[in-house]
Amino acid sequence: QVHMVESGGGLVQAGGSLRLSCAASGRTFSTYAMGWFRQAPGKEREFVAAIRWNGGSTYYADSVKGRFTISRDNAKNTMYLQMNNLKPEDTAVYYCATVAVALRSTSIASMDVYDYWGQGTQVTVSS
Repeated sequence: QVHMVESGGGLVQAGGSLRLSCAASGRTFSTYAMGWFRQAPGKEREFVAAIRWNGGSTYYADSVKGRFTISRDNAKNTMYLQMNNLKPEDTAVYYCATVAVALRSTSIASMDVYDYWGQGTQVTVSS
């Protein structure tokens, strides 16, 4: 089992920044990749960004490229999402997730492949 806990959400004005954290505990030695997803009211959960735990390759949704940066601290088993130039359309509950099996790049954005999820943290961007 892997336990995931997100933090860092909040209310920010458009153009502002927030940094989300996701701390993993438990069987973290088998982590292959971690990702961020978000779900806005009335919408489906969508991919935001992902990072391979070894090597650090990163992947982003087109909607956040150039504004969001994903990173990880292997020693702390923690993943981060630095969000800059936030827009009202970024308002959502942000979830982190982890997967233990190797994935192709084409699969890393799929929710279905992730094994463990956090409870989510609310990000609200006011206009």
